[in-house]
Amino acid sequence: MPGILRPERERGVPEMSAPSESVIGTRVKRGRERLGWTREELAFRSGISWSAIAQIESSRRRNLRPATLSSLADTLGVTIDYLVRGGPTGPVLEHLALVYASDEEFVAVAGPFLTAGIERSEAVLAVTTPKNIRLLRRNIGASREVEFADFAARFDAPTSAVAGFGDFARTALGDGASWVRILAEPIWSGRSPSEVRRWTRLESLLNIAFGSWPVTMLCPYDERVVPAKVLRQVRATHPQTITSEGMQEGSGQFDPAGFILEPGN
Repeated sequence: MPGILRPERERGVPEMSAPSESVIGTRVKRGRERLGWTREELAFRSGISWSAIAQIESSRRRNLRPATLSSLADTLGVTIDYLVRGGPTGPVLEHLALVYASDEEFVAVAGPFLTAGIERSEAVLAVTTPKNIRLLRRNIGASREVEFADFAARFDAPTSAVAGFGDFARTALGDGASWVRILAEPIWSGRSPSEVRRWTRLESLLNIAFGSWPVTMLCPYDERVVPAKVLRQVRATHPQTITSEGMQEGSGQFDPAGFILEPGN
């Protein structure tokens, strides 16, 4: 797992054990479904027969050959380590920022973000303010596929947030999820300048901590309450921003390691 999480592991966070063939089959199926492919399309792209893929996904086929695992991993865009042991898939973290000015703008982006995870059978976590939790529940319904939590009640420090996200992702992937989707909105009101700096650095650290994990993360920023300096640094800590009109690529300011090392950040 990412290096920044190793201290948490050493304090007792368990490693993921190797999954059974049923979990491998689940990862193949969910990876295929996430790409919107039928079994026939995966068979065509990978060169593995439809019947073999059906047997793998239903756990009827055991002791997969290395060549089969390699072909499935390459076609699905993951690694053999991920299929077999739940290890990293490669540099795949999607880390998005949403700067919003109204409740309507928040829901217009955050609602579809969570719904997309549900539709793709991803493990979905939404950690935000109680008010925004209510807005999202009204928008997407009381879905059991989304775990909601009050950010302030769940995480009291940046380190606990990193560990908490890691625990959620590790558990979900260990249970066979092919992807993890997290909406994470830290609390900025009432923070001292030093606390603001620590939470801002967290946003940059996430790029390093989860860079090789199959995770999509959306970080909303309410410009009505977030400090102006934090808003100016959003593009330095997130490779992409998203609005109700679509995705926007970074402006060249994105440099997570440089941001952390920069004096004053």
